[in-house]
Amino acid sequence: MDVNAAVAAAAAIAGVLTGVIAMLAFRWSEREQKRPTRTSLHTDPVLPPGVDTVLSVLRSSAVVLDEADAVVKASSAAYALGLVRGGKLAVEPMLQMARDTRRDGEIRQVELDLPRRGTGRGEALAVSARVAPLGSRLVLLLVEDLTEARRIEAVRRDFVANVSHELKTPVGALSLLSEAVMGASEEPEAVERFAGRMQIEATRLTNLVQELIDLSRVQNDDPLEDAEPVRIDELVAEAIDRCRHQAGAKQITMAAGGTADLRLWGNRGQLAAALGNLVENAVNYSPARTRVGIAARRVTAPGGDLIEIAVTDQGIGISDKDKERIFERFYRVDPARSRATGGTGLGLAIVKHVAASHSGEVTVWSSEGQGSTFTLRLPEAGAARDRATDDQTPGLDEDDETGQTDGTTTVSSPYESFSAPEVLP
Repeated sequence: MDVNAAVAAAAAIAGVLTGVIAMLAFRWSEREQKRPTRTSLHTDPVLPPGVDTVLSVLRSSAVVLDEADAVVKASSAAYALGLVRGGKLAVEPMLQMARDTRRDGEIRQVELDLPRRGTGRGEALAVSARVAPLGSRLVLLLVEDLTEARRIEAVRRDFVANVSHELKTPVGALSLLSEAVMGASEEPEAVERFAGRMQIEATRLTNLVQELIDLSRVQNDDPLEDAEPVRIDELVAEAIDRCRHQAGAKQITMAAGGTADLRLWGNRGQLAAALGNLVENAVNYSPARTRVGIAARRVTAPGGDLIEIAVTDQGIGISDKDKERIFERFYRVDPARSRATGGTGLGLAIVKHVAASHSGEVTVWSSEGQGSTFTLRLPEAGAARDRATDDQTPGLDEDDETGQTDGTTTVSSPYESFSAPEVLP
């Protein structure tokens, strides 16, 4: 009995000691949590009232540094740009600016080119950094990304330079030709020859100005303001009529099909210009006695049915390196051939903008020496298609159906189903 009593007493004493130790540890833990630390001194309570809210709505990337250069507050945009890493400001020039501002209280601003994080191509990230004191101990850093603004400015400079060059060529030619006409006033044949050249240059200048106007319009206007159901067969007929003379001169056969009962929703003028540019390019870059095909079909897509309009030629084709740039303004695959055909280098840029403004896209398939296929994919006018029951008038005139002598023909369906790389036989 004495042994059992001793054991019980020892157990009770051990339990009491364990409880005391646990209570002391709990009290010590609470004291440590309440004790201000270096980190807690520089979090939200340190920021002046309202600053946190203001920084959260700024478009610029924001970073707040304390007197030890530790990051007190940083916006998500600052992390996305790679300005803050591991709780520290990772850009040394900005860090030095913050230290100088903390020392003398002056506001500083500088533009920097930073390496883009996560890319191995050395692309620069253009930013504007502004540092200002925030209270007595903090420094505020605001960083604005200027990369896109610089890119747009470069595009504008290139555009102005290209326009100046394109306008200078026909204007200079007209000036020289007018002098030649004056000098050959007593030679009727020379005058007629020079006048013909002047007419060609004047036409090229007129086309360039008109395409500049069209490009400006499709970039600035909202096509859906004047949107309406547009019949595909009418657009195709208009595009064929636009190129009838050029096709006839080169004995190029134009075939259209699959366009019945299909309608688009959009600006008729812009859609006609886009399709007309594609057909005109196909004719201009195709050899004599070949074919240009225009076909349309309805395809099912998650967001609603789309209309695909494919323009296929048997021309010179486009190389892989050129396919990446053909939709740029003033870019030409063959500048010499463009001058011969009167091309301005703006046609495909207009097509791209029209497709994008109508929530669609334009794609290209091409093989050098075999030809090219440009495909427009645009949303279908579903409601208009439901109403189109009795209104099924032909989109092409009688000459197109029966055959004509100007090098164009129309068939009901040149191919039952088409894909981008298909070339008409």
